Amino acid sequence: MPTDYKMSSDDIWVRNKLPIVYSKNYSVHFAGLEKLHPFDAAKGKHVHQLLCTELTLNSGDFYSPTEITKEQLLRVHTPKYLKSLKWSANVAGIAEVPALILMPNFTVQSGYLRPMRYQTAGSILAGKLALEYGWAINLGGGFHHCCSYKGGGFCPYADITLLILRLFELESVRVKQAMIIDLDAHQGNGHERDFKNVDSVYILDMYNASIYPKDNEAKPSIRCGVELRHMTEDAYYLGQLNRCLMQAVSEFKPDVVIFNAGTDILKGDPLGNLAITADGVIERDLMVFSTFRALGIPVVMLLSGGYMKSSKRVIVDSIVNLRRQGWLRAN
Repeated sequence: MPTDYKMSSDDIWVRNKLPIVYSKNYSVHFAGLEKLHPFDAAKGKHVHQLLCTELTLNSGDFYSPTEITKEQLLRVHTPKYLKSLKWSANVAGIAEVPALILMPNFTVQSGYLRPMRYQTAGSILAGKLALEYGWAINLGGGFHHCCSYKGGGFCPYADITLLILRLFELESVRVKQAMIIDLDAHQGNGHERDFKNVDSVYILDMYNASIYPKDNEAKPSIRCGVELRHMTEDAYYLGQLNRCLMQAVSEFKPDVVIFNAGTDILKGDPLGNLAITADGVIERDLMVFSTFRALGIPVVMLLSGGYMKSSKRVIVDSIVNLRRQGWLRAN
C-alpha cells in the first residue's frame, strides 16, 4: 500500500482508532412504522453497542461519517431519480413499507432517507480507510438493489457504486480495479446494472435464485456466480464459496475488494430462505478476509441484509473472530 496516502481534511484518520465506521444517525425511525418491515432498523446501533462491550471500546474508537450531499449523490444517481424520492409513495415502494405513502415527505426524509444517506457516506469513508489500514467495516450500507436510476429492496442509494467510483477518482492512490464479493442472500442487481460491461469491476455473487429480485437483465454482469436453492446448508455453501474465491483470484487482480456481508443467509431468516448456521457465517467471513488480506488486498465490509434480531450477535462474533485470527490489523 502507498505510504503517502492522505485523506481529505474531513476524513483524516487517527491511528488509535479502528477503521470501523458508524454514526448514531444510522438508525431508521418513522413513528414506529419501521416495525412493519422485518429489517432491524437499528442493526448498526446494536452491533456498535455489542462491539464496544466485546472489544472494550467506546464511541470515540470508531470513525463517523458526515451526511452525503446531493452533489455527491449526483456523481452516480440521475437527477430524475433523486427528484422521485421527494414523493412518499415512491419511497414507500423502495422501503417496502406501504404505510409510508400516508406520511409527509419531510418525515420520510428525516426518518428513513437521511439515515440511509449517512450509511452511504459511511460506505465511502470505509473504502478510503481500507486503503490505509488494509481493511474497514461499515456498520451499515450494502444497498445492492439500488442502481443509478432506480431503488428497491430497502435500498434507496447505490452506496457500492458510489464507493467504487470514489476510489477510482482518488489521485493519491492507484485504484484501477475493484472486486465485489456479494454474499447477501439476494442477487446484487443494483451494482450489476451500474457496472454492466465495465471490465475494471469484477462481480462474484452467490444468492438464492428463487427470491427477489430475479433480475435476469443484470445477471450478465456477474463474472462468477452461484444460484443457490432454498435451504442451502453450510457444507455446500462454503464449498462453493471456496471454489468461487479461487476462481476470482485466478481471473482478476483487484486493488480493493468490496465484501457485501449480508446475514440474511442465516437459517430462519424470513427473506433469505437459506439455512446457514452462525458458525457458517463466521467461516464465510474468515474465508473472504483471509483470502484477500493474505494477498495484501484491502477489504471493505458492508453489513447489507439480515432480518433477524439474532443477526447482530452473529456479526459481532464474526468481527471478534476476525480480530482474534489476526486479519483485522493495520498494514
